[in-house]
Amino acid sequence: MTIRLYDTSARQIRDFIPLTPGCVSIYLCGATVQAAPHIGHIRSGLNFDIMRRWFAYRGYEVTFVRNVTDIDDKIITKAAEQGRPWWSIGYENERAFNDGYTALGCLPPTYEPRATGHVTEMVEMMQGLIERGHAYEVDGSVYFDVRSFPGYLQLSRQELDNLLQPSGEGETGKRDPRDFAMWKAAKPGEPTWATPWGRGRPGWHLECSAMAHKYLGPAFDIHGGGLDLIFPHHENEIAQAKGYGDDFAQYWVHNAWVTMAGDKMSKSLGNSVLVSEMVKAWRPIVLRYYLGTPHYRSMIEYSEESLREAESAFARIEGFMQRVVEKAGSVEPSAEVPPAFAEAMDDDLGVPQALAVVHTTVRQGNSALAADDKEAAVARLAEVRAMLGVLGLDPFDPHWAGESDRGEDLHGVVDSLVRLVLDQREAARARKDWATADAIRDQLGQSGLAIEDGPQGPRWSLGPR
Repeated sequence: MTIRLYDTSARQIRDFIPLTPGCVSIYLCGATVQAAPHIGHIRSGLNFDIMRRWFAYRGYEVTFVRNVTDIDDKIITKAAEQGRPWWSIGYENERAFNDGYTALGCLPPTYEPRATGHVTEMVEMMQGLIERGHAYEVDGSVYFDVRSFPGYLQLSRQELDNLLQPSGEGETGKRDPRDFAMWKAAKPGEPTWATPWGRGRPGWHLECSAMAHKYLGPAFDIHGGGLDLIFPHHENEIAQAKGYGDDFAQYWVHNAWVTMAGDKMSKSLGNSVLVSEMVKAWRPIVLRYYLGTPHYRSMIEYSEESLREAESAFARIEGFMQRVVEKAGSVEPSAEVPPAFAEAMDDDLGVPQALAVVHTTVRQGNSALAADDKEAAVARLAEVRAMLGVLGLDPFDPHWAGESDRGEDLHGVVDSLVRLVLDQREAARARKDWATADAIRDQLGQSGLAIEDGPQGPRWSLGPR
């Protein structure tokens, strides 16, 4: 029952050994709230929500921190463009992110700290880094001296001398162009906070090192985020935290992107799909299935076709579950998931392999229904509910209660349309036009519907695969 995770810093899958037995501490780089979230943003939250749920299933006490970056260059620029206070932009989009996380069934974090609420901790860290010779102040800005830290770039496996030198726009007095700003001196019209070096505002990287230290201590188990954060953000976090004297994260876990036409989904590229719009067009539980079931280290190429495939696949699971409930009443989840499911999840959160166990169990349950083996069908449903619960995808969970109402409405519309076709089939059978009746049945079967003829007439359902 050892959980194994791919550690970016080691470039291999490692057995997970917690710092404190029975406990796991996770820090996830959360939202920079300059704009509303697209599905690429929410994928990271979903992947780590599944990780958190699996650790909890395995009996760990989980502390999960997901920060909010509520001040940075982009937020300030947006505020100026829209003639609004910077905090108004941040708060509006923070709410949009949380609405998106909630809509897709993510559990709330243990702590969700904002950068602007932790300036005191940032100042303390900068003072410690200056004292240790890793940072220096120039004209009210504070920079990290990257050459003072021998381990710099070990996570991304780069050579410092090969790095492209940043433009350094607005950053004066650097000892090396690659030194990065932890604190930016005040500029006219920008928000500022008081420090021993004058008024200014945080740099992007400092906040996470300071907040991880406050909420998880000098050493914690897992640091997570998207692949795009490995450099420079996570490299700079490591330099700050370890330069300050922390051991910092023991494992680095990174999720892949959602892409469109091969490019990372991004507001700046104009190819983003907003979560707020997606949940109007698709059931949120289907979106969770679509975004959460590929392996977290695999890219997802967004397309309507792949979403429809996810919708159909999830509908087959739901159809089986509903048929069992119609025959046997409510069924509670099993206390344990099947061993093959657990083995897949233990192996670097192998959700695709775990999901294959779900679909196999559904097929077994459908066979039991066809054989009128109620006891076996109920047992399979209990296993399916246990597995879906770990993935946050159990449609009978109270979180999805509103979804059930929406699903029932959609089922009613589909039922009316299918009934019209079945009436035509019944009319063909009544006049002994067997060829037409069989053709209608075959067409319905090709559409993924199974037809059962009974004493009360034909009954349709989503067919097994």
